[in-house]
Amino acid sequence: MAARVLNVNVGVLGHIDSGKTALARALSTTGSTAAFDRAPQSRARGITLDLGFSCLRTELPPQLGPGPGELQLTLVDCPGHASLIRTIIGGAQIIDLMMLVIDVTKGMQTQSAECLVIGQIACQKMVVVLNKIDLLPEGKRQSAIEKMTKKMQKTLENTKFSGCPIVAVAAKPGGPEAPESENPQGISELIEVLKSQAYLPSRDPSGHFLMAVDHCFSIKGQGTVMTGTILSGSVSLGDNVEIPALKVTKKVKSMQMFHTPVTYAMQGDRVGVCVTQFDPKLLERGLICTPDSLHTIHAAIISLKKIQYFRGALQTKAKFHITVGHETVMGRVMFFSPAPANFNEEVQENVFDFEKDYLYQEQYLSKDSVSSEENKENDQAGEVQLPKQQWALLEFEKPVTCPKLCLVIGSKLDTDIHANTCRLAFHGVLLQGMEDKNYTETFLPKLKVYKQKHKEGQVERVMDDYSVIGRSLFKKETNIQIFVGLKVKLSTGEDGIIDGGFGQSGKFKIRIPDGLKPDTKMLLTAASKKKSKGGKGDMTKEDESSKNDSAQPVTISLIFKRYVFDTQKKMIQS
Repeated sequence: MAARVLNVNVGVLGHIDSGKTALARALSTTGSTAAFDRAPQSRARGITLDLGFSCLRTELPPQLGPGPGELQLTLVDCPGHASLIRTIIGGAQIIDLMMLVIDVTKGMQTQSAECLVIGQIACQKMVVVLNKIDLLPEGKRQSAIEKMTKKMQKTLENTKFSGCPIVAVAAKPGGPEAPESENPQGISELIEVLKSQAYLPSRDPSGHFLMAVDHCFSIKGQGTVMTGTILSGSVSLGDNVEIPALKVTKKVKSMQMFHTPVTYAMQGDRVGVCVTQFDPKLLERGLICTPDSLHTIHAAIISLKKIQYFRGALQTKAKFHITVGHETVMGRVMFFSPAPANFNEEVQENVFDFEKDYLYQEQYLSKDSVSSEENKENDQAGEVQLPKQQWALLEFEKPVTCPKLCLVIGSKLDTDIHANTCRLAFHGVLLQGMEDKNYTETFLPKLKVYKQKHKEGQVERVMDDYSVIGRSLFKKETNIQIFVGLKVKLSTGEDGIIDGGFGQSGKFKIRIPDGLKPDTKMLLTAASKKKSKGGKGDMTKEDESSKNDSAQPVTISLIFKRYVFDTQKKMIQS
């Protein structure tokens, strides 16, 4: 029996020019087809433009079960170039362990911070690599490394990677132009740390096969090879696989894992799948899957959380770059929360309940977004109340193909790449996709998101003990008929019902089923008498001051809710 090989995917992330590719090269023993800046434009510009993969094989460490066996660390070299952040997000979804590469002479930089954010969303464990220690003067090297190590420990204190290992190396002493004879420093120590951090990722061969393809090329006489990492399920020789973006299905003719032919591969494996009669130019990167297992969607409901380092509010109707699966498209968002009475309800993982009512929000609710007025009131009362869970409706500018329940990241990638700000705004899970192009008519009316409406008017005069005339609640041109039957409350405590319009100027009649209180009647009669008296022009100064004291207008309050996607725009009162 062949010794078992356990594959763990290690992401190599960091700011541009921190030496990620050199580090991957120093670590790896077998380069895969996508490795080491294979793209001509990458080599010419000296930067990684796409995910590169290579692997390192070493004996299985004791914590991963009894031998004999090998641990294969697949190194995913993610580009550090700011405009390529969408590629990194694609790469981070297949990573078990992350190496954050920091240039020891520069420390944390903008993209290192963004990589850290992506790591926190998509990854469980991290190792920090302080690279380029050969650039530090020998006499001060040790103290500089210790200083940077302390600084990094402080940075990571409030993240889930607090206390993670920090290793100092020189992946390519002397820089890119140095002769190959220069041996890297600290690499064997780093390999030991990676082995100690390796864990058995939870792998599940069941479920639909889904693979993220990052490279596609043809081999003469063989066919077209798609290399990538299996995100879920498994694949065997002879299986049919679909390329959903092209709506094409192909049969698996042969498979390889790092130049070794195999007949079966499962979640977490890095594999090359060969099919025939397929033009590799049609698919540089994307997804392949069990036929009909992915859906192409025009809009989606997600549950989400704001990324704490993103500055500024997340506004409804704003546009974000939405990364779903391996695609990044522009999308518009609408945020909503539970109804206020349910703010403290327990979070429901991975499901969305269409039976419940939800409250429309102008922006994502967070401590810094609740308006200052409310804060002033709530500061005395204690904590501002925020819901335990929030959702968003995403409407994509063009349809995306993705698995159900996949990771979603929203970012503002058009922010200046040299500005020192985090461009990643929120992350979440896709709960419900909308496959129908006409989802606004067929699907959205099922989504019960409402806006709370509050209108105020005044009582103009009393008609009799059981009815009053009101004004200032509606505009002159409003069709009052649609409001007939809605309940209102007077500021003096009586409940009323809108009975119909009165005249042409937007005034209306209110029926008070339980009758006006004597005090209210006196107040209103006094006010209207003063009005008529004032009309005669013989009002004294004394009267005027008493008018200001006593005749507070009686206000009418109308509260109702309206569902955002209700085609009939009905007004509803509880």
